[in-house]
Amino acid sequence: MNRKEQIMELAKKQMVIRAEDVEALGISRNYLYVMHKEGLLQKTTVGLYSLPDAEFNENANLVEVAKRVPNAVIGLISALSYHGITTQIPHEIWVIVPRGAWRPKIDYPRLHLSYVSGPAYSYGIQKHVLNGVTVKIYSPAKTVADCFKFRNKIGLDVAIEALREVWRARKATMDELVEAAKINRVLKIMRPYLDATV
Repeated sequence: MNRKEQIMELAKKQMVIRAEDVEALGISRNYLYVMHKEGLLQKTTVGLYSLPDAEFNENANLVEVAKRVPNAVIGLISALSYHGITTQIPHEIWVIVPRGAWRPKIDYPRLHLSYVSGPAYSYGIQKHVLNGVTVKIYSPAKTVADCFKFRNKIGLDVAIEALREVWRARKATMDELVEAAKINRVLKIMRPYLDATV
């Protein structure tokens, strides 16, 4: 298999590829530019390529963010939407990054960034393979706790709806919700709603 064929094979598996992905195979990133000029690959955005006939689904933006901002975890409204526990439709990708991380320069998809540190960042990360790419998304319980933590950004009504929906759909246990609330230091705020939900 020649280098172009290897790149085409990678693009079929992952849908979206970066120069780093090609270099990991021991192939120069220059092949991406050549293949783009030849029409074998299309440039989806700065630094990202896909096959010209690639069919993107609703997870394409999550994949793109995972590729371009490796330390970002999909959270809040975007995670609620992914887990199917909200009526909200995210118009931007909501991500959580470690406090002190650089602010990514991405025009599209639009990002809504929140910064946290320590266990509030690392707890509850699940890895989902979407379009052949591993994407970090917070668990339903952690997402609900994050909604209460950032209730001033997203609205208390959204947080309460998320809690009711996650409980109704049995996507988290009471122990998971309490643990996530403790990690985020919002147990006192969540407690009345937890008690009312059970």
